[in-house]
Amino acid sequence: MDYSKMSPAEVRTLIRAGKITGQTSGMCDGYAQANLLILPMEYAYDFLLFTQRNPKSCPLLEVGDVGSRVVKTMANTADIATDLPKYRVWENGLMSGEYTDISHLWRDDFVYFLIGCSFSS
Repeated sequence: MDYSKMSPAEVRTLIRAGKITGQTSGMCDGYAQANLLILPMEYAYDFLLFTQRNPKSCPLLEVGDVGSRVVKTMANTADIATDLPKYRVWENGLMSGEYTDISHLWRDDFVYFLIGCSFSS
């Protein structure tokens, strides 16, 4: 299947259905791709400040509202907990798991950050 010609909404539908669970390079020609970071609110400001001080190495594309899983700008109503193909969860500096859906881990104090990546253009 040629994912490069698909729209982001079409690809997210396939991701939600579990049909795409790997890396996304080469998909959705002409659209920016991003890395995701989710932090508890108590650390969010410090990370936001880090991105503002390091815009070349950590280009910030979008910041979510506290507790919100809805992507407003980059992906227009995408669910941050279900619409990415794979999530690596880190706790206390160690990877604690890989998931295709993190709904069961979501907390009301989480803030998401979408950051430009090597696939972004």
